[in-house]
Amino acid sequence: MDTTTPSISTVIVDAAYILVAFLFITGLKRMSSPGTARGGIVWAGLGMVIATLVTYLHADWNINLALVIGATLVGGGVAWVSGKRVAMTDMPQMIALYNGMGGGAAAAIAAVELYRDEPHGLAFGILAVLGALIGAVSLTGSCVAFGKLQGLIKKSFRFSGQQFANVVILGAAILSGAAIAVGYNTSAGAVTAFFVLALALGVTMTLPIGGADMPVVISLYNALTGLAVAFEGYVLNNWSMVIAGMVVGSAGTLLTQLMAKAMNRSLGNVLFSGFGESASSASGPVTGSQKPIEAGDAGVMMAYAQKLIVVPGYGMAVGQAQHKVWELAQLLQNRGVTVKFAIHPVAGRMPGHMNVLLAEAGVPYDLISDLEEINAEFETADVALIIGANDVVNPVARNDKSSPIYGMPILDADKAKNVIVIKRGQGQGFSGIENALFYLDNTRMLYGDAQGAVNQLVQAVKAAG
Repeated sequence: MDTTTPSISTVIVDAAYILVAFLFITGLKRMSSPGTARGGIVWAGLGMVIATLVTYLHADWNINLALVIGATLVGGGVAWVSGKRVAMTDMPQMIALYNGMGGGAAAAIAAVELYRDEPHGLAFGILAVLGALIGAVSLTGSCVAFGKLQGLIKKSFRFSGQQFANVVILGAAILSGAAIAVGYNTSAGAVTAFFVLALALGVTMTLPIGGADMPVVISLYNALTGLAVAFEGYVLNNWSMVIAGMVVGSAGTLLTQLMAKAMNRSLGNVLFSGFGESASSASGPVTGSQKPIEAGDAGVMMAYAQKLIVVPGYGMAVGQAQHKVWELAQLLQNRGVTVKFAIHPVAGRMPGHMNVLLAEAGVPYDLISDLEEINAEFETADVALIIGANDVVNPVARNDKSSPIYGMPILDADKAKNVIVIKRGQGQGFSGIENALFYLDNTRMLYGDAQGAVNQLVQAVKAAG
């Protein structure tokens, strides 16, 4: 029986990992509610700080302590500066990029271990290869997603047999990875070929995806990054990495399923069925014409309404109009108008995008409702104000089987007595699908930048007396 007494540093590290697990799980739980989300981030962040600090006590890493500290300072500094400077409209790009960096870090850990070509157990080899494959796919896939969101990649690249090509690349990566995991071929050339295939798979998987599916893509790569980190945590015998990866991976997987459901897609369809092709396969043009309205008339309509439901979309984020929207809502509330906010699960460019913007503007959480909570109220609303939203309010999802978004749950804004849509022009939205809502008899279009248009509405409501 082993009677060796563990060192003080080992006891401290093990105890710290238990505390880290508690902080991560508690933080994630608190993030599930808007009212406690900020505190949850602090709790989880504290857990990460503790996990990072106790890493320095790891006996095997003492010889690289200077490198570890230097990398921590550089990475932390870059994250601090970029986090402070990034605009809320660019937050989806930053999240996509950070997802990729996490996956890339996991893949780099695996690369170091695999290139050593030292004897290892089967479990070690399998988890190292799995973490490398998933992390590499997350890295390049997230970089492509960043390029699309940032406008650096302006179109989706598709060709005949693309899905078959992806299957071939995936199969080759799995076979080469299996050979490395079981020790059949662990040469530097085999490891390099494996990583090239894994990195290429992330690119070929993500390039065909249209912008309308970006919320699903971001949450999917978030889940993949978490899984990769958990696998490599086992490889390094670092339980804080295992715990953090499991929490992120499970949360990201659940979120991906929710996003897929909100877009009427199964998870299998998201992963394997060329999702994102909807923009190019949209149904025919909508009949009728868009009917404009002046801000003064729209403001009077709102001022004398009894209930108004605001539906924000990415256009509100681009125009940075959230503060003006809340100012408008407060003016209407002071006049006795009931004002509510309706949020679709995939509104914006990432999950929770609109909630973050409204919270930043100071909108109380009890005024914000999700799709299931608010949909029944549109029929009793005098006005539905759409600010830069598109697919999430498109009624063809209910009644046009030829539409690529048919069956997708939408906000029933078209059922309001009056619909006012703030839009920069008459063109199609980010997904490229024509919105039938814009052509309905009860819809009026207020053209212009979101912030400028809402400011005009604010002045009109004030002038209504």
